This record gives sequence, C-alpha cells and structure tokens, in this order.
Amino acid sequence: MNREHVTQIFQMFSGESVNEGWSAVVELACTETEAMLKDGAEDTDVRLEYLAASIANYKLQLIHAGSAKSDYNYLGKVRSDSESPALKYARSMMKDYYELCADLIEPQTFIFEGI
Repeated sequence: MNREHVTQIFQMFSGESVNEGWSAVVELACTETEAMLKDGAEDTDVRLEYLAASIANYKLQLIHAGSAKSDYNYLGKVRSDSESPALKYARSMMKDYYELCADLIEPQTFIFEGI
C-alpha cells in the first residue's frame, strides 16, 4: 500500500492538509487496513488505499465531533440526533469502501451494527 497515495486521497476526502498530527491518523488507518487483509490478498490493490483513506477520514471526523462537547451526552456518546453531516458522510463512505474491498479483507460487520 502506497502511504503517500493514501495521504493524497485522505486530503481529498477530508479537505485537510496533512500535518504531523493527521499523518499519525493516516498511518493508523493504513496499519488497520493491512491487519484486515485476508491471507494471500495483494496489498498493492488500489482499493485498499481508498479504504485506508476513508478510515482515516472517519477518524478525523470523530476527532472533530469530539471537540464539539455539546454533541455528547453524559456517557460520552454522540447523540444520534446531533451527529454532524460530515461524520455521517464519512461513516457511509467508509462502509462503501469496506464493501468494495470485501474480497480482500476479513469481514468487519461488527463495526456497522446498531444499538
């Protein structure tokens, strides 16, 4: 997986320039994506770069949501009625890329289960 390309895709998705702080988020997303690979799956497939970038973007949106303390209840959970459109979009996009990479990664269905 080309981390430089993942960084470029992340910048496109998020609109953020990658500084030292965000590069750690991109690196974490790349590492998570590599850990999900099925045995024998090629890590050079470009779809994995888009998946990693979408995971990084989702994490970034979670960080931004965390700074808006009014969106959290006393248990620290995001209220569903106050969830930002950017966070909803990032989650939806990440889910789409998980589905696109289904033949390359182990199933991750637990991530999308509701309450």
